[in-house]
Amino acid sequence: MWYTDGVRFYKSLFLFPLRKLLMTIRLKDIAHDLGVSLITVSKALRGKEDISEATRRRILKRTAELNYRPNMLARGLASGKTFIVGLVVPDLLHPFFAEFAKSLNGVLRPHNYGLILTSSEENPEIEQQEIRTVLARGIDALLIASCQSRLRGFYGVEDQRTPFILIDRDFPQLGANFVGTDDYAAGVIATRHLLSTGKRRIAHIAGPQLSPGADRLRGYKDALRANDIAVRQSYIVSNSRVEEMGEQVGHRGMRKLLQLKPRPDAVFCYNDLMAVGGIQAVLEAGLSVPRDVAFVGCGNVRYSDFLRVPLSSVDQSTAELGEQAGKLALDLIGKPASSPRHVLVEPRLVIRASSVAPGSTATRIAHVKTHDKSRR
Repeated sequence: MWYTDGVRFYKSLFLFPLRKLLMTIRLKDIAHDLGVSLITVSKALRGKEDISEATRRRILKRTAELNYRPNMLARGLASGKTFIVGLVVPDLLHPFFAEFAKSLNGVLRPHNYGLILTSSEENPEIEQQEIRTVLARGIDALLIASCQSRLRGFYGVEDQRTPFILIDRDFPQLGANFVGTDDYAAGVIATRHLLSTGKRRIAHIAGPQLSPGADRLRGYKDALRANDIAVRQSYIVSNSRVEEMGEQVGHRGMRKLLQLKPRPDAVFCYNDLMAVGGIQAVLEAGLSVPRDVAFVGCGNVRYSDFLRVPLSSVDQSTAELGEQAGKLALDLIGKPASSPRHVLVEPRLVIRASSVAPGSTATRIAHVKTHDKSRR
């Protein structure tokens, strides 16, 4: 008998908090508990100003005590929204997109928006499939870092009348919302820095000919020409796919460059992972970084300071990009007919040992400024 009662007693100890956890707290329960109207509770939670501050504090305190969470399904049925944003990126493991998604989610979360994150694996067909999948879930906005080489495929998104934002990779002819880095400026400041250290045979291990790669290459070329240095086509290593295997691409590209006569004395790499592979190839050849070959990457990944040779890199301000994209997404959800906006975050250069020997007096180039231009 004691055993049975004891089991019953311990089960009650376990189940009581579970029942409490599973109870659905409704707005009308809070209103009844505090002796105020349902409308007053709703206004307090939505930040309306036509109630007293004392009442607002009392309601917010009680909702926190009860761990109140809004019923998003009911709210969605009433508003016609799902409170979900979709994000399609080319590579879930790449540090840039991981940090971007984290920052984006930080903006959405306080507004009770969830994030669906998926990868196209740098494959246009998979990208189209993933876009259709997230749209089928009735998302309120879609963010895309597209691997498409042309405009094909975006018209389907537009037909769905779901607001969408291009991130990182722009298609200027489309006249769409865009949030990204000024990649042309990234190419210019990286190349100018290498020139400022006395390097003259500067190579470029390039990325795909999507907007980031094309713009960084253009910035690199213009910076050389501005300093009366001819652009050598042999010093440009082209690559069509880099995100998933950046180190290998950089290593292979650098080995090709080392075979040239004369070999380059500096390299601007499309991204940091390629720079890591390039540095490894130089060290394997028995050469010194930066004395024999200097490097600048792009992205400023978090571990750049801890590499065998700390990497100089163009910082894309990835966290700010995520914040800007989140704010724009929320604006578009509220006003879907808004004119397209083009948000560019200016890059800055972070100088480390891969481009400047200890004790050098090379000038640091660092400027961050955000432009939000509306296209008419």
